[in-house]
Amino acid sequence: MAEEYKEALLEKQKYHDGCPGCKVEQMKQLRRGYPYLELTFVWIIVLSTSLPISSLYPFLYYMIEDFGVAKTEKDIGFYAGFVGCSFMLGRALTSVFWGIVADRYGRKPVILLGTISIAIFNALFGLSLNFWMAIGTRFLLGSFNCLLGTMKAYASEIFRDEYQATAMSAVSTAWGIGLIIGPALGGFLAQPADKYPNVFSKDSIFGRFRYALPCFTISAFALLVTVLCCFIPETLHNHKLDNTSHDDTYEILEAASLESNASTEKARKDERKSSQGSLLRNWPLMSSIIVYCVLCLHDTAYSEIFALWANSPRKYGGLSYSTNDVGTVLAISGLGLFSFQVFVYPLAERLQGPVLVTRYAGALMIPIQMSYPFIANLSGLSLSLMLNCASILLNVLSVSAITGLLILQNKAVDQSQRGAANGIAMTAMSLFKTVGPAGAGILFSWSERRLDAAFLPGSHMVFFVLNVIVVVGVALTFKPFLTTTPR
Repeated sequence: MAEEYKEALLEKQKYHDGCPGCKVEQMKQLRRGYPYLELTFVWIIVLSTSLPISSLYPFLYYMIEDFGVAKTEKDIGFYAGFVGCSFMLGRALTSVFWGIVADRYGRKPVILLGTISIAIFNALFGLSLNFWMAIGTRFLLGSFNCLLGTMKAYASEIFRDEYQATAMSAVSTAWGIGLIIGPALGGFLAQPADKYPNVFSKDSIFGRFRYALPCFTISAFALLVTVLCCFIPETLHNHKLDNTSHDDTYEILEAASLESNASTEKARKDERKSSQGSLLRNWPLMSSIIVYCVLCLHDTAYSEIFALWANSPRKYGGLSYSTNDVGTVLAISGLGLFSFQVFVYPLAERLQGPVLVTRYAGALMIPIQMSYPFIANLSGLSLSLMLNCASILLNVLSVSAITGLLILQNKAVDQSQRGAANGIAMTAMSLFKTVGPAGAGILFSWSERRLDAAFLPGSHMVFFVLNVIVVVGVALTFKPFLTTTPR
């Protein structure tokens, strides 16, 4: 019975010889079992692209101090914001271009280019001699960092329909963990000659370039990923796609056997016609991108503010944490995030759907962020316990909210437009994330000058602004703004 089903399935589909996309479709239809190998590839590729994005935050405060551009301690946050946003500015200027390249020439070449560029430019950033070299290398790193949008399209194409939530969860989990483990590596490995003098001498390259070790470590991982990427399959079709989507194979077979009614077929044709139109007029896509951008703005602003707040002295409302302390908190958060996204999120998405998961996660983030200024008043074990709990919860909720929007974006378009659609999402998100670090740095620097203000003094103002961004994001998840069907 199973063999007859397979034969009927293959006969129904129109596969083209020599087409890599068709080979992947055949593999998807015939393969049974959990896609462990595909998940592993997606996970490590996305992890490699997210590690360098925020790995600098734990040591950025001290790096700016070493460059000598800040006249006072209160000015460090101002300059740190510009180094942080240069990456996102570069990515914003090139994301659509890389999406179009991925749609025309394939996902695999763009993935290989992205991993190689990480290895080169992230290593150069670790060797930065001054403020402007740091900005330049981060800008180039962002300009060639074309992986996230391409990987979202790739993940939606390499997995069967029943594993789409798992695929998008893998993308957002690896992304979120990279944004946490990256800073953890930065915290533990920065200034190695000072922390580990028995291993690294002050005359070695890591003694002269105090922030090179975490950058070199991430670059080495990116090189390893580049080698592994040589073995991944291409998913882009090299011919004009048939009117019948491969993703609808089971539904079509069932419809054929039951002589499906004309209204179902008409609805499918209307949906395909809408999705093949202008991406900018595809409201389900554009609305999910807008909400995605707002929540990503919060995510990047929070990442920078958390590190600056933890590193800053107690007299300014911070925690006086070292880079190692920040790294420990973020490493623990990464473990919590990994456990949740692998074992809990797919179930939550199946039960509630991506929209409700995004909405509930955003709403729960608000009271947690309100607690941060009060956590700074604690000390010892109580401080460590409360800070780690808050950090785990906030990172889990933030990544869960973003994951739901990734699912909505990829469902809103056909394969032929996924690269461009994700390129648009990446460009818009990068523009928001360009504002995030710069705005966060300026806001943090300003908050340290108003410690005695009557309304929201010091860090209270910083976390209040973060909550305002989350409130806007949650509000946009309601109809009629966020929809899953064309208007």
